[in-house]
Amino acid sequence: MDPLSDIEGILFFMDIQKLLEVAKTAAEKAAEKILEIYNSEDFSIEIKSDHSPLTKADKASHDTIVAELKNTGLPILSEEGAQIPFEERKDWDYFWMIDPLDGTKEFIKKNGEFTVNIALIKDGMPILGVVQVPVAKKLYWALDGEAFVHEKASFRKLLVNNISMTQEGLNVVASRFHLNDKTKSFLDQLNNPEIVIMGSSLKLLAIADGTADLYPRFAPTMEWDTAAAQAIVEAAGGSVLQLESNEKVRYNKEDLLNPHFLVTAEIS
Repeated sequence: MDPLSDIEGILFFMDIQKLLEVAKTAAEKAAEKILEIYNSEDFSIEIKSDHSPLTKADKASHDTIVAELKNTGLPILSEEGAQIPFEERKDWDYFWMIDPLDGTKEFIKKNGEFTVNIALIKDGMPILGVVQVPVAKKLYWALDGEAFVHEKASFRKLLVNNISMTQEGLNVVASRFHLNDKTKSFLDQLNNPEIVIMGSSLKLLAIADGTADLYPRFAPTMEWDTAAAQAIVEAAGGSVLQLESNEKVRYNKEDLLNPHFLVTAEIS
């Protein structure tokens, strides 16, 4: 059966809350597979055509997530999956976008700063997001305008900070691999900011949970790097905006490369 032939029927029988639970289960199971490999020291590192690393943890996580999500009947677009032509993708109303292991370089360095990202996209926007942090054992999710984190057997609602761009000491997160001249120029315009370096989608999550205020990303990312965490940031009251147009970052473009963007807390 064509998975899109009866999309409304699928969503009738498996409502959005059930889809969230499926995504959370998939992320948690993927995290278990990743940690098994993380603790084994046998990563089986390969180099992909774009010169980025690939480990057997990326593959194991992909397989685990797909095994869970395929039962929803919705298409799946994964960093480690088969390349799907835009001519096929462009007609998708709903689909899963996943990054089975965001922060493979961090995984290899064994600094714990990697995540599992799962988003449900509707008409180009993430309407559901799940991010699992395997080492920290934290599960973040967002749905219906609310975002939460589950850690240490407790749940906490996420709310971004309220900031002014001129205030002193804003907390800014940045990538250790992409702190380029354009980013430094942005930082120079701020009032004595505090810079925190971290990896993967943790940078967006830091905005969502109020431990940071800004994340300028003026270097390449792919759609699966940001979709799930964008849903969480926005549900917590923040923004993920394209640098040039100041519009929300959108998904399922012909070119899956993201534009440069700025993630912000609530700006007053």
